[in-house]
Amino acid sequence: MKPEYDFSRGVRGKHAAAFARATNIVVLDPDVAKVFRDSESVNEALRALLPILARRRKRVVREGQSA
Repeated sequence: MKPEYDFSRGVRGKHAAAFARATNIVVLDPDVAKVFRDSESVNEALRALLPILARRRKRVVREGQSA
């Protein structure tokens, strides 16, 4: 680090909480990462699953109401 850098008045973790709220990091296992190489491909696959999940949730709610 260069000598002219002065962090003596810096505050450690000052923006950490805001950063944590603004990001959503998901770590993929290596075998999955081989197939989904970027966020676009992951999002495309997850969006394709959304209608299936919605139907499943509706079925679970209906079954719960009739019990």
